[in-house]
Amino acid sequence: MAYPDDLLSSGEHVVIHKHPHWKMLLLPVFWLLVVVAAATFLAGLVGDQSWAQIAWIALAAVGVILVLWLTITPLLRWRTTHFIVTSDRVMAREGVFKRTGLDIPLSRINSVRFEHSLLDRVLGCGTLIIESASDEPLEFDDIPNVERVHSMLYREVNDNPDDDFHPRALDGRA
Repeated sequence: MAYPDDLLSSGEHVVIHKHPHWKMLLLPVFWLLVVVAAATFLAGLVGDQSWAQIAWIALAAVGVILVLWLTITPLLRWRTTHFIVTSDRVMAREGVFKRTGLDIPLSRINSVRFEHSLLDRVLGCGTLIIESASDEPLEFDDIPNVERVHSMLYREVNDNPDDDFHPRALDGRA
């Protein structure tokens, strides 16, 4: 089974599965370009020196470390961050080596709202805010198509046939 299908209980199905918006990758790509440009420039400067070979090895080592730290790590973090809405719950998972997870049963969700700035509106993302039985609302940043996710989650919460007070559950059409 593919992720997140292997996390589902019987009868549960995925409604939405998203990674954070691609805007999270803009800064890592910028740093990749800066590191490559700086390393290339510095390699050209020392090219005529007698110690150029050692400088190139040092530049390559520093460049690889910077690319791993400033580009690959954020890319892996983006790739391993999941926001999932199923027929029973909202799930959030993140992390490469240290995984963290959060599950909120749909029956515990009191309200769902979203926020997005002008830039978020242009890029098509935003922050989803879920208020549940907990003290603090939970905020999920950089959700792609946040208005659509908000609507679908609201529908799932209000159309959940497991809710004892929902008319579909009371009249047997569940």
